[in-house]
Amino acid sequence: MHALSTPTSETPPDWLRQTAGVVPLQGEAAQRRRGGATSLLVVGAGAIGRTHIDRIGRSPQLALAGIADPSEAGHALALSLGVPWSASHRELLERVMPQGAIVATPNATHVPVAMDCLARGVAALVEKPVAGTVAEAQELVDAQAHSGVPVLVGHHRRHNPINRRAREIVASGRLGRLVTANVMATFYKPEPYFEAAWRRQPGGGPVLINLIHEIDQLRFICGEITQVQAISSNAVRGFAVEDTAAVLLRFENGALGTLVLSDTATAPWSWDFCAGEQDQYPRQAVQSHFIAGTHGSLSLPDLSLWHYRGERSWHAEITREQTVALKADPYTAQLQHFAAVIRGEETPLCSALDGLRTLQATLAVLEAATAGAPVSCTVSAT
Repeated sequence: MHALSTPTSETPPDWLRQTAGVVPLQGEAAQRRRGGATSLLVVGAGAIGRTHIDRIGRSPQLALAGIADPSEAGHALALSLGVPWSASHRELLERVMPQGAIVATPNATHVPVAMDCLARGVAALVEKPVAGTVAEAQELVDAQAHSGVPVLVGHHRRHNPINRRAREIVASGRLGRLVTANVMATFYKPEPYFEAAWRRQPGGGPVLINLIHEIDQLRFICGEITQVQAISSNAVRGFAVEDTAAVLLRFENGALGTLVLSDTATAPWSWDFCAGEQDQYPRQAVQSHFIAGTHGSLSLPDLSLWHYRGERSWHAEITREQTVALKADPYTAQLQHFAAVIRGEETPLCSALDGLRTLQATLAVLEAATAGAPVSCTVSAT
């Protein structure tokens, strides 16, 4: 979820109308477009939208086609970069005719904006969560299948070489049959974070904002989730939304998983702290994910592989083998993959259906915590 505001109609405010459409494609952005770079429109110039804009600017193979955002800050950013701007994403889609669009708007608008992209034959990279509800996500899945226009969902951790290597190790059978997956996601959000009212309300808590990353990461490495049990608490902050949750998962392959989440814990055990994906978080030399099978186990993000060289027994010495993966920025890798999908060279690593399945498992956490009973989360591959 992002704090970006959206217009209530297609007509922008007067001060925006006066300047809409006057920003030409200039300088390096124009040269890239002429040079064959993949042109990407960014819809929504909030925090994640600006992250994408930054990565596009660093990549010679990508060109920023424009910024669609109703805020004064979004317009000022477009002016500073010398790219087209509009308060209306529809107007800009038709004016600049990008090859792809990044949908980084508030959650409730993800599907409508993506639908507008599909209607114009423009591939879409939709930020997580793909939609506000499973039903809305299914609408997008169906529309994508009907149109044939690619839709990707922005679960960027899939593009981290660490997770891609972990997936390869699990798929190779080196761990044997998977039995457990355990995740820690504990960190402390400072009080100013909650000055935005939506962060104190249902939908703005750490399950949908943070835990959704862990669930998609586990789906990517360990396989489909079929059942969820959970409990949650708001005892520390007392907001209308959870601050802590404990989750049990059942995977399709029979493995069981546990996730512990809290955004009010003074603790270092979190992927954001130990994976080094974003400089805004201080790096910690700890692990946050632990995956075990009948013949071996794996910790992340250090990719330590534990196994027996001979007899498998708790009395025998266990060996630690260090696996490595090249470091790469997952946001840049995701955009490069998006461009390759647009060119028809690759298939989506995280499709609209993947986004739906991750969303369903995440919403099941909230449903199970409320109901006090297990929740099934299977989706047919239609």
